[in-house]
Amino acid sequence: MHQALLVPEVLLEIFAYVNTIPSTQTTSTSKSLAALARTCKIFHEPAMDLLWTEIHGGTRWDEPWAKGVEPLSAHEARQFLRHSSRIRTLNIKRTHPQLISVIPAEACVFPRLRSLSLSIAYLNLFLPQTLHQCYLLTVDEGPQSFVTHWIALEHLYISTDTLYCDNISQLSLLSDRIRWCTRLVTLACPMLDWATWKHLSCLPTLLNLEVDQGYDSRPSLSKQDIVNLSPFLNITTLSFRRLYGATDIITVIQHSQFPSLKEFEFEASHLSLEEAEQLFHALSHCKAYRTLQKITICSFDDKFARPYNDESLTPIPHFLCFTQLRTLQLMFRYSCIYLDNDMLLQAMSSWPHIHTLEINDSALSSKVTLHGLFTALGLCPQLHTLRVSINIPTIDVDPDAEPIQHTSLRTLQLLNTPESQMADAETLARIISAWLPCVDHIYGPGLSWDEVNMRLGSLRAAAASYVVRAS
Repeated sequence: MHQALLVPEVLLEIFAYVNTIPSTQTTSTSKSLAALARTCKIFHEPAMDLLWTEIHGGTRWDEPWAKGVEPLSAHEARQFLRHSSRIRTLNIKRTHPQLISVIPAEACVFPRLRSLSLSIAYLNLFLPQTLHQCYLLTVDEGPQSFVTHWIALEHLYISTDTLYCDNISQLSLLSDRIRWCTRLVTLACPMLDWATWKHLSCLPTLLNLEVDQGYDSRPSLSKQDIVNLSPFLNITTLSFRRLYGATDIITVIQHSQFPSLKEFEFEASHLSLEEAEQLFHALSHCKAYRTLQKITICSFDDKFARPYNDESLTPIPHFLCFTQLRTLQLMFRYSCIYLDNDMLLQAMSSWPHIHTLEINDSALSSKVTLHGLFTALGLCPQLHTLRVSINIPTIDVDPDAEPIQHTSLRTLQLLNTPESQMADAETLARIISAWLPCVDHIYGPGLSWDEVNMRLGSLRAAAASYVVRAS
């Protein structure tokens, strides 16, 4: 054996590299590490540490092949426990409890565990003070040692799919548990009570917060207990998913500040015109105007019809204050979002760093023309993806005029243009080819766009052939 292999640092560096080599059909990383562990005594310990560092058992017990599979035997359990101290990541959240029921119920079987995905029913096995990440499927009384052992917990994920959000006792217990966590960096959980919101708003470590309500329509926050929250000083990512409405979230935003917020995501099944405008207003009045870079707001409820009198949503004026905005995605399947040339120009002048702009609504006509679009594009040189409704029937750009090319735009989707009102395909393709040289394909509904894309492809091919001949 080469003398270099007797140096622990060198050996660990080699084994760490082996652990990163992708598996093939004939050789897996685990097989390579197992072979190294059997090579000699010097190789055994570091190879076994890497081999056991991550344990994943995500197979559903009710799958056909799993029928008749026996739990671990006493001998297998002993072998497993021999190496349990090596495990850093344990993921058996979808496995039947029989697989771990033979493990002795002593606390801290996995003393170096840092990431856990498991039902809380077996938490007494997984309470090392090194635990930094935990994914829970259910919440129950659990051991009293929760408080003392989870003080170092930094990443906590509570599954909404298996937690009944209308179970008051479970939500109350969940909120109590979260308030004992004082070092959280990431939290994903169902809707919380005011006391827990207050606790989280004071945590200087909290950076990422995701609330998943599971489309529960029952109000979660009591109006009698409303309190002004601390400012969530360092939180950068705030996400609300599978909400039924916006009332609770609007209240939370109105009573906090989020001065470091960079990403905001909101997804609801039902969002009325009034709620949507309140949400836009509340978001624009928090202190994220210097930091917010990404806004995603979606409403997909097919039972929500367009407002009477053709009223439209007006989110753009609310968001002009976010001068660092790079991504804006607004998806309202059954509502209209008002946008015209002047508003688009003002938006682009306010968002010089914009990279992605997607406005997907139910508008049957648009106030934005090609001339308005190209004028606005000149103010956002970094724009890569654009998805908006454009008034195509009226071509207000001279196809023979000298174009001002936008060379960053790669993806263009023009929405909701009736085929009967499509402009001349050849003229439109010439304009797109001249002004947007990096757009090879326009995504849009209807067969008429196929003709535009075919002509656009021909123009691109002719231009490429000309460059080759010239060179």
